[in-house]
Amino acid sequence: MSVDAPVSAGTARPARRRGEALAARLAAALWRLPAAGTPEVRVTTGLRIPMRDGVELIAEHYAPVHGSGLPTLLVRNPYGWQVPVGLLYGRLYAERGFQVVVQRCRGTFGSGGRFEPWADETADGQDTVEWLLAQPWCSGEFATIGPSYLAYTQWALGRDGTPPGLGGLVSQLGPHEYRGVAFPGGAFALDTMLGWAAQLTQVKRGPVRDNLRQLAERRRLTRIAYRRLPLADSYREALRRDIPYFEEWLRHDGARDPFWDRFDRTAAVAATSAPVLLQSGWHDVFLPHVLEQYRILRAAGREPALTIGPWTHTGLLRSWPELMGDSLDWLRGRFQQPGAAGRADPVRVFVPGEDRWRGYQEWPPPGIRQRPWYLQPDRGLAPVPPPRSEPDTYRYDPARPTPAVGGAWVGPGAGTVDNRRLERRADVLVYTGPVLDTDLLVTGPVRVELFASSSRAHTDFFARLCDVSPSGRSVNVCDGLVRVGPDTPADTAGVRSLTVQLGHTAWLFRAGHRVRLQISSGAHPRFARNPGTGEPLATATTLLTAEQSVHHDPSCPSALILPIA
Repeated sequence: MSVDAPVSAGTARPARRRGEALAARLAAALWRLPAAGTPEVRVTTGLRIPMRDGVELIAEHYAPVHGSGLPTLLVRNPYGWQVPVGLLYGRLYAERGFQVVVQRCRGTFGSGGRFEPWADETADGQDTVEWLLAQPWCSGEFATIGPSYLAYTQWALGRDGTPPGLGGLVSQLGPHEYRGVAFPGGAFALDTMLGWAAQLTQVKRGPVRDNLRQLAERRRLTRIAYRRLPLADSYREALRRDIPYFEEWLRHDGARDPFWDRFDRTAAVAATSAPVLLQSGWHDVFLPHVLEQYRILRAAGREPALTIGPWTHTGLLRSWPELMGDSLDWLRGRFQQPGAAGRADPVRVFVPGEDRWRGYQEWPPPGIRQRPWYLQPDRGLAPVPPPRSEPDTYRYDPARPTPAVGGAWVGPGAGTVDNRRLERRADVLVYTGPVLDTDLLVTGPVRVELFASSSRAHTDFFARLCDVSPSGRSVNVCDGLVRVGPDTPADTAGVRSLTVQLGHTAWLFRAGHRVRLQISSGAHPRFARNPGTGEPLATATTLLTAEQSVHHDPSCPSALILPIA
């Protein structure tokens, strides 16, 4: 692609977006954001950025009126820009000393070409950087920033090496690959993938109408697509349209399918030489990916900064003040701008239960001990091995699947919730420890070593750690699922030794509280229910009940493994 010819600059309108400027002032006051350096921002609209195949992508340039030679933040976005992206990333960061280019991804909101998730972000990102560095207002330094899919576009940009001029990367609540997003633990992330596809393909007619339509579509997904089979038909009935790439995802059913390889940017993470700030939340669906990015960068000799708050993926009103303040301070430090306070510790995490931030030099913190809490007879949980005992049993009926309640997903009600209603279900086993006489700080990866058997060769096991208060309220901390198939090893009695990864946490169990573990066989529609037949995801129609057994005796000592500080 050549950038020698001038590109249409659109219409410069210094501080003419009065509504957006007013919204920025209100947001800054509501969220107590760092003070704006200048309220006067020039917004240049209609920028057309040429790609190597002749397609042009639309962009918008925000710049402080009384500033020159400032570093630029690049935001590549498939969701439109005025609200919230243009406000949160364009206006608010420009008022605080940065130029910002907000670009609409290929095939979205007026940009040319056809949008196919993940397929074109490397080439389009590289062409955009080439264009950016050729602009007369560009200082030659830029950083990338953005959440969710906008974070993926940043990792995609570096597939062929760190771009010239890239001075920093702020990856917020986002993945670097989608195999693990689509099949966490081996089960299809139904609501995440279908809900996202529905959002992307909805015809846009304005924020209010779009939100109302999205709510109506979610109700139809819940009532139709998440209840009826086959999924390939029920989703169309619910949305009243076809989504070809969603159907392609269904056809490539399983984490081992090579289809997902071409969207994997793990190598780009490892090769990144630019400084990186990673941000996520304890109940963010992409937290495992963010922590994997951190691990990869550390293994490559890098020193990324990491911030994890008490947030879900979609709880922007709660997370934004900390996300922006943290990223703004880090970016100012990277580009040696005034106002940077600096980080006392490379890792900052919020600890629920203690309700304060802690700093660490690395994650997981050094010196933690992996302490087993064994499942006991009579639904007990204790840090001592169990005696000889009979297994606990339950019946899982995929026609009446165990529901998703809270946790790390993008559906309604994500995050921490009271689990007592869920725990009263007959298809949920609950193991509870004694009342704690001292505080118990858990920091790091949590897992369950589970000995289980099933009447079906195809089934799932879901595990969840909870904090039970003296009032009896049971609040979820972290959880995970593992899918079992005929190739999963079993002993002569049919007992399988399974490891269920519950993810990472930092949580203080207060004295007087109790540790609780749930065992079930699903969390629908967060995870697509296992029909028990092995039929393909798209076309499965038969649902088979599974008789499940959880073993806890000296020969099969199922245990919750807690990282204790």
